[in-house]
Amino acid sequence: MSNTIHYPFTAIVGMDDLRLGLLLNAVSPAVGGVLVRGEKGTAKSTAVRALSALMPEVRVVAGCRFSCDPASPDPACPDGPHETTGGVSRAARMVELPVGASEDRLVGALDIERALSEGVKAFEPGLLADAHRGILYVDEVNLLHDHLVDLLLDAAAMGASYVEREGVSVRHAARFLLVGTMNPEEGELRPQLLDRFGLTVEVAASRETVQRMEVVRRRLAYEDDPAGFAAKWAHEESALRAHIVAARALLPEVRLGDGALRQIAATCAAFEVDGMRADIVMARTATTLAAWAGRTVVLAEDVRQAALLALPHRRRRNPFDAPGLDEDKLDDTLEQNSSPDDDDPDPDGPGGGGKPPQSDGPADGGPQDGAPEQSESPESPQEGESPARAEETEAGKPKGSAGGGEQPAAQASEPFRTKMLSVPGLGEGAAGRRSRARTEHGRTTGARRPQGALTKLHLAATVQAAAPHQLARGRSGRGLVVRRDDLRQANREGREGNLVLFVVDASGSMAARQRMSAVKGAVLSLLLDAYQRRDKVGLITFRGKDAEVALPPTSSVEAAAARLETLPTGGRTPLSAGLLKAHDVLRVERLRDPSRRPLLLVITDGRATGGPEPVANAARAAQLHAVEGIASVVVDCESGPVRLGLAGALARDLGGSAVTLDELRADSIAGLVKDVQGSRRAA
Repeated sequence: MSNTIHYPFTAIVGMDDLRLGLLLNAVSPAVGGVLVRGEKGTAKSTAVRALSALMPEVRVVAGCRFSCDPASPDPACPDGPHETTGGVSRAARMVELPVGASEDRLVGALDIERALSEGVKAFEPGLLADAHRGILYVDEVNLLHDHLVDLLLDAAAMGASYVEREGVSVRHAARFLLVGTMNPEEGELRPQLLDRFGLTVEVAASRETVQRMEVVRRRLAYEDDPAGFAAKWAHEESALRAHIVAARALLPEVRLGDGALRQIAATCAAFEVDGMRADIVMARTATTLAAWAGRTVVLAEDVRQAALLALPHRRRRNPFDAPGLDEDKLDDTLEQNSSPDDDDPDPDGPGGGGKPPQSDGPADGGPQDGAPEQSESPESPQEGESPARAEETEAGKPKGSAGGGEQPAAQASEPFRTKMLSVPGLGEGAAGRRSRARTEHGRTTGARRPQGALTKLHLAATVQAAAPHQLARGRSGRGLVVRRDDLRQANREGREGNLVLFVVDASGSMAARQRMSAVKGAVLSLLLDAYQRRDKVGLITFRGKDAEVALPPTSSVEAAAARLETLPTGGRTPLSAGLLKAHDVLRVERLRDPSRRPLLLVITDGRATGGPEPVANAARAAQLHAVEGIASVVVDCESGPVRLGLAGALARDLGGSAVTLDELRADSIAGLVKDVQGSRRAA
């Protein structure tokens, strides 16, 4: 049974903010849960699982599958009605929601056949019912499918879960402490769900040798003898559990004075957070911090700590902005809105001013990614090269230098809203918001026999299938005799996320007329669009002699934006190398995830000057994509009064379409929804 013994919470080394955020929610679930962001190997999951052992027991109605409170049972409970009784005590549950869970697993399943034929609501509870009055833990919450996110949002907002199947519905209470962990490198969290987390904490591996040694020492001791290790920390665990109970008892007596409330409102206004949820969460957090410290009055230090926990994830305007708060600005705001009349009792209390009981700090984690790419020098001019090529070679040389093709990384221009680019046809990929696809959610387009469990009933088709057999089945009365063979699954059409592969020209021709700033702004805009549409992205750049994969396909759009920021320019244009590298990347990704359809975005002016027969080789490389039906768009970056139209020719070779930087804007005259052409256009 050693695998059932969780690592003790008090044995976690360091991680003060993480432990404090979790403990505040244990004292007051009304704070709204906590989102833990950090690199892999930083004890995120360990801390969350350890918290469940510290939660006070709950009293429930005996035999109720929905954990009704015996003091005030839910009148709409599917297992009710319940008599008001003393109930029984049990440990608070921690329920884990797997990223790949089905909708029925989350909200529960209704037996459609019995509901139609017998009128019986035979309901099997899901994870939301299990988590009621406990903890719902989602590891890698940023990878959760959109339809599950929608269900979580509904339950979090209403405190109840609804299961509906063609007019038959079941409702039960679902109030839980939502705790999520995520690695930002794997993609960001949907804004609506992000705002539902009361607090957020950032964790990182310690860089102190002594602390890292202690992490390893304790972890090895735990793995060698989990029961013995837990026994050594039992006293500390018991003391912390008692501290939580005491803080819960004190919480109703804590007073939030006008001075602290003024500081909360001023801080939220200063950091321009959206809506009023931030103010409310800050007030609850500051009150809980005071109770944790053993005080009955909220102090400025509580307001400051509450801001650091409740605001970082709410003030972000752009998914590529770094999280966090400007602490100097925070201190100035608090000082400007302090009053000499504010309550200021002795800040010392049993809780040590809002900090959890002392232990040492954890963590493991890998080094940060994202070092600038190595640059290349341009090739020497070759005999008979075109004027455009000679111009590009000269453009690749920085002013005042005798050679070397690399120029400083240009700053991206202001991003803008792009027009819709989508893959033609009907896919079956992961849920998203870009291209049409067969999905479990969306509009109904038809019916079919179910393959496996029935999830979405097509009522009209089911009745139509059952109707011819009613006499043979001995139907009497008004009820419809339905057999399993009559059931029909509804076909739904929604949207999928795609793999958007960027192939960016970083050669000297792009820098010659100082276009790279506009080009980076366009790519950043497309990345922002990909983030909003739940796509995976990849980044390939080509310059000098070759192409390189600056970022393999990933869900982290932020990582792609970071690589783009440091992208150097200069040298010749090995266009064929960029297209061939893209072909290799797409081939590998097709094996890894065959259901996710790709969209190739080539950002270039269309020139090809690197290597032998550059133009012919670029055309042949483009035709490889056309033969395989890869949806593609060429973003034409050529500028000036005289244009060669090379990007348009490249688009024809790819079997796709071309748009200029101006046409890419959603508010341009040409900014209508544009489906990518999957078949080659006529020349």
